[in-house]
Amino acid sequence: MSHSSINNMLACHQCDSLLPMPLLSEGQKAYCGCCGAALFSKKKDAINRTIAVAIAGLLLLLPAILLPIIGIGAAGLYNDASLVDCITVLIDTRNYIIAFAVFMFTIAIPTVRLFTALYISLCIKFNRTKPSLLVFFRSYHILDTWTMIHVFFMGVIISMYKLSSLADMTIDGGLFSLVLLLLCSTLVSVTMDQHSIWHKLEQALE
Repeated sequence: MSHSSINNMLACHQCDSLLPMPLLSEGQKAYCGCCGAALFSKKKDAINRTIAVAIAGLLLLLPAILLPIIGIGAAGLYNDASLVDCITVLIDTRNYIIAFAVFMFTIAIPTVRLFTALYISLCIKFNRTKPSLLVFFRSYHILDTWTMIHVFFMGVIISMYKLSSLADMTIDGGLFSLVLLLLCSTLVSVTMDQHSIWHKLEQALE
């Protein structure tokens, strides 16, 4: 069987049946003819939506990182902290491993992931598909499981709950930016039509 023929076949993830690749219009879904399981769907305007969400996420990075997240006041004293301040405090207290983990999972990896999604979508939009894009797309899949903004956000919420009865607390712009960044990071996975991208990149290799 030729390489082109293999690319035009699809394996069902439920019954492992090997089926010819269906040609779908936007908004349509494909189902397995043997077991009825949903195979994949072609999302509407996936490229433009992914570009918009990725750009929005990248624009939110600086506010989410630099603006204060919460402020705490007690006994006439007031202090606030941003994500960068949290990392700086961890470094000052010699918690280097934790500081590195916070930096990687909440700043570095989400930034690279959003940039990768944007770069891939722009290349496909302007018909600049090339074999090297496979490296970027594989990187996107690897980074997809290592984005931990939601974990940091949950830690902030728990801290706010525990501190609310001990001191006066204010919510600053960094928290709103962090929520929007988390939303964009999640929406990138929803808007990106990964099946169509794989198919186009495989065609570029032929």
